[in-house]
Parts: sequence; structure tokens; C-alpha cells
Amino acid sequence: MAVAGPAVTPHPTSAASGAGPSTAPGGTGAASGPTPGPSTGDPSVGPSAASSAGRSGTVLAGLGVVAFSLTFPATAWGLESFGPWSLVALRSVLAALVAGGVLLTARVPLPARRHWAGLAVVGGGVVVGFPLLTTLALQTSTTSHAAVVVGLLPLTTAVLGSLRTGERPSRTFWIAALAGAAVVIAFTVQQSGGALAAGDLYLFGALLVCAAGYTEGGRLARVMPGWQVIGWALVLCLPLAVAGSLVALPLEPVRLNAHGVLGLVWVAAGSTFLGLYVWYRGMAAIGVARASQLQLAQPLLTLVWSFLLLGEELSAAAPVAAVAVLVCIAATQRAGRRAGREARTVRS
Repeated sequence: MAVAGPAVTPHPTSAASGAGPSTAPGGTGAASGPTPGPSTGDPSVGPSAASSAGRSGTVLAGLGVVAFSLTFPATAWGLESFGPWSLVALRSVLAALVAGGVLLTARVPLPARRHWAGLAVVGGGVVVGFPLLTTLALQTSTTSHAAVVVGLLPLTTAVLGSLRTGERPSRTFWIAALAGAAVVIAFTVQQSGGALAAGDLYLFGALLVCAAGYTEGGRLARVMPGWQVIGWALVLCLPLAVAGSLVALPLEPVRLNAHGVLGLVWVAAGSTFLGLYVWYRGMAAIGVARASQLQLAQPLLTLVWSFLLLGEELSAAAPVAAVAVLVCIAATQRAGRRAGREARTVRS
């Protein structure tokens, strides 16, 4: 992880996912700054290495999407045992303890002062804001309806990522991204009967804060390993999470059952730590905009999990929407790869 010293300015499209010994827990080489790995846009990297890094980044980001797709069903399970404020506070405490233990075991030095503001944005967006707002929304909305947030999240993240990191996706990318968002929104609105639920204000707020957290985390993951980005963001939020637990637990009833405990464990360890670790690492490799479009599949995956785990109905339109979304995802990934090849050709 970068510390105070000579400034290291990564190439806008460089990847942290293959960076030296600091890319996995247990390495302490991060103290000297990021060690660039294979980049999908670095002209000094051959086409084979760049292609391999791109595939690896896509797989990692895809695994993050699978982990995130279980978040709403797991939250619904967690609400069987805990109140909304207690659930969010406890998931943050548990995830921060896991992250802190890993950082301590790996003897990772503190981030440079210039990175703390970005880590605060990550923490506020994906550790506190999104979990709290979606948990409050799920008290009155079904997981199927809440998936509309995820349907808009890829496009919102791509827009913020373009503004924040300077990425300039092609026109083809934006057309495919808009088409994918339209398919997902139409499908989820059809699933909810076309009516807005009482929790929609929470959901739209969650959309904005999460996109900001994803964008800032993707930027930081270019200069420090992804697991350290989410790890330090969680540790930064630990005092607030502990205070929230102490206040909420006495005020909200606790009715422990298997579903509630499993839901809490998954949203803490699976969604909040492991999911964000692979997500940020993949995002660093293939870029914020391109990675964000993989999330077009998330609402449909959430609907499948909701059907299997919660017994919610699965519309006959789901397979049609799934195919349309997969086509849009393929188009955004193809456009991203083509842009990377063109950039390498021009710079060489």
C-alpha cells in the first residue's frame, strides 16, 4: 500500500490485480507503493499479457457480482432475527473485525494520508450507506422490487467512473449500457406491477451512494490491493458501527434463528468483505465502466436466489430478460476490449 514518499502516478488504465507481492494477504511489499501488474491499457504490456489481465479482471468482477446478488435475500433472512439498524451495525462490526484481523496478520502499514478521504467515501457508500438504505427499504419492498436499484447501478457507476477517473468508453459501450439498463428497469418494474413502493426513496439514495463508493474504490484499487481498500474502509467505519450496535440492539428485538444468523454472516463476510475484495480487484484490472456493466446480471441473479431461498415468484419473462442482458453485457465487454487494443496501438 502506498505511504508518504515519492508520488507514484499510475497509468489511468493500469491494473492493481497483479501487483507484486502486495496483491494478496500476507505480503508487506505495499509500503513502497504500487507495483504495476499487467495492464489492459499500458502500451508497454504485450497483447497476450493484457488479454490475460482482462480475462482475470472480468472473472474477479463477475465473482463479486455473484456475491452481491445474494445480498438482498441474505438481508431478508437477517431481518428475521434483527432489526434493520442492528443488522447493518452488526454486519459492519463483523466485517471490520475480519478485515482488521487480516490487515494485522499481514502487517499492512497505514495508508498514505492522501488516500483516507477516498477510503471514507468507500466506507460511507458501500459499508454504511448502501447496506443501511437497502435494509430499511426491504422492510416494505420485496427483494424483486429492490433489484431496480441494481438495475440502475451499472449505468450510474459507469457515469461517475468516467467523470472521476477520466475513462472514456466508446459510443458502442454507452449504447449497450443504456440498452442493458433499460431491459433491467423494464423487467423489474414489470415484476413489481409498475407501482413505486414506499421504500423507493431509500433505494434511489442507496443507488447514488453505492455508485460513488464503487467508483472511488475502483480508483484506489489501482494504487493499493483491492482487499486493502475495503479492509481499511471497514476499519475506518468500525467506531461508528460499534456505537450503532450499542444503541440499536437494546432498542430492537432480537429473535435468533438459523436464517437470521446465516443472513448476518453472509452480508458481513460474503457481501461486505469477500465480495468487495474480488470486485475492486477486478475493477482495477478492467476499469470502472467495463466492470460496472457486469452488474447488469445482478438483478436477475437476485431474482433467482429470491425464488430458491425466499419462495418469491419468478416471472416467465425472466429467461427473456436474462438473454437480453447477457447480450448487452457481451457488447460492453467487447467494446471495452476493442478500446484497450486501440489505445495500445496508438501509444505504441
